[in-house]
Parts: sequence; structure tokens; C-alpha cells
Amino acid sequence: MLTKDELITLLQEDVSEFNQYIEDNQSTGIDLTEVDFSNITASDANFINVDLSSSTFADSHLTNVKFENCDLTSSDFTRSNLAECYFTSSILNGTDFSYAIVDYCNFHEADMAGCVLQETDLTNSDLSTSYNLNACRFDDGTVWPDNDLLPEDFDGMYSADLSSLKDDEDEGGNQDY
Repeated sequence: MLTKDELITLLQEDVSEFNQYIEDNQSTGIDLTEVDFSNITASDANFINVDLSSSTFADSHLTNVKFENCDLTSSDFTRSNLAECYFTSSILNGTDFSYAIVDYCNFHEADMAGCVLQETDLTNSDLSTSYNLNACRFDDGTVWPDNDLLPEDFDGMYSADLSSLKDDEDEGGNQDY
């Protein structure tokens, strides 16, 4: 069994061997929690059934990287450049994509609850079958893909996060107590 540091080195030096290692060890589960992948450049890597919770990919350049059935809870992709990446059936609860460019990525059946998409460019990314996109945080700087790439029930015009919600009675001036 390779250490986390050895897997990072393998990812950078021989992506084919990295992918083979991931495939060979899927049944035992691979723990890459809290790993610092920041500033990494990677192409064609396969993270399948990997626990990447609380890991950081900040300022990274990822092309055609597959995150299939991964736990990316509270992971950090801030300021990253992601092209043609797959987040199929992954958990993205609390994952931060702020200021990232997420182009032509696929979020098929990904759980987006609590995902942070502030100032994120999601041009051409497919979020149509993602779950809980209404429970993510975004702002006026978030660039959404065309409507056919978004869930039918999603409204990208609503940009206030849950902390700004108020009860109807809070808006009235006079209240009886």
C-alpha cells in the first residue's frame, strides 16, 4: 500500500501507473483525505471510489480528470482551472469552487448541497442531473451554462445564500410581542 505522498508523486510522474494503482485498490478504498494537491497539473487521472474529503486542489490545472463516486466533502478547488473533468456520482457537500474555471465538466448525479460556486465560471458544464444545486452558494459573478445544462427546477437568478433568508414577519416594521 502506497502512502499519500507516494501517490501524489505517482500522479505527477506516471499517471498511467497511478490509474492502475487506483483501479487495483478500489475494493479496499483509497484514503486521500486532507491531501494537498494545490498547484498540481494533471491530465487523464482517474480518482474512482476515492475519499478526497478536505483535500485541496487550489490553483490546480486539471484536464480530463475523473472523480467518479468520490467523497469530495469540504474539498477546495478555489482558483483552479478544470477542463473536461467528471464528478459523476460524487459528493460535493461544502466543496469550494470559488473563482475557478470549470469548463466542459460533467456533474452527473453529483450531490452539490453546500457547494460554493462564488465567482465560478461553469461555462458549458453539465449540471442537468446533479442533485441539490438549489442548496449551493453562488453570487452574481457566477457564470452558469445554458439552461439545458442545468436542472429543470434550478433558478440561477436567486443569488442570496441561506444566511440572508428572513422570516416574513422580520420584514414588517411593527410587530406584536
